[in-house]
Amino acid sequence: MEPGFAASEIDTSRPHPARMYDAYLGGRDNYPVDREAVREILRLYPETRQVALANRAFLQRAVRFLAAEAGIGQFLDIGTGIPSAGNVHEVAGQVAPDARVVYVDNDPIVHVHASALLTGTDATGIVLADLRDPGAILAHPGLRAMIDFSRPVALLLLAILHFVTEEEDPAGIVATLLDALPDGSYLALSHATADFHPPGAAAQATAVYKNATAPFVPRPFKQVAAFFDGLELVEPGLVQAPLWRPDGKRPRPRDLEKIGIYAGLGRKALGR
Repeated sequence: MEPGFAASEIDTSRPHPARMYDAYLGGRDNYPVDREAVREILRLYPETRQVALANRAFLQRAVRFLAAEAGIGQFLDIGTGIPSAGNVHEVAGQVAPDARVVYVDNDPIVHVHASALLTGTDATGIVLADLRDPGAILAHPGLRAMIDFSRPVALLLLAILHFVTEEEDPAGIVATLLDALPDGSYLALSHATADFHPPGAAAQATAVYKNATAPFVPRPFKQVAAFFDGLELVEPGLVQAPLWRPDGKRPRPRDLEKIGIYAGLGRKALGR
């Protein structure tokens, strides 16, 4: 662990979104409290596991596009969660073996697992920091040692901003991070929404997350789109995650009915 973090500071008494996400994906790096929360969410919204899988698939398609078509060789993944197969450095490395990747998460357990996984890889690092303090992330020596801010960077904020309240200023967080990146950089973002559920349906899910280490704040299309203000959206724009450049056949409408997650990719143009 990074200096200053004691094992006693790892909270296993409350669900943590990163460990819950691992449970949604069928991982084993979670605790009974996380699995209990996941069972309650799945009881209310059985499609949540499909949403998590759709987000994971978007990550992989977006990283392939960035590495292969956009020529990006540096990735900053904030809110990475528990490492699992098909992570950013694995996908990017298939296209660009010299790609550099920095993972950022605020959960010490994520940090421990990621550090063990990444042992011996010079092009990939892990930083223990919180998205809600973007200045600390940008100033972190571990990040500065890995990322060259004179060259374009792909900023990945995947399924993380819906754990940031309006009072914590998610738009300001995104702006601070993007302002630090040079022209030609990209923002890949996915965000939960209740747009595909009846009014009020998200209230029960947010109630489950009230007991977690972070709240759950699904946002409508307009608010999610605002995170891309000033960026050039890559086709097909901001859409439900399975509709963003799908591999193979386009998903059927009935398969998208309750997939409540938007995804998109935007490029920082000259003079943003």
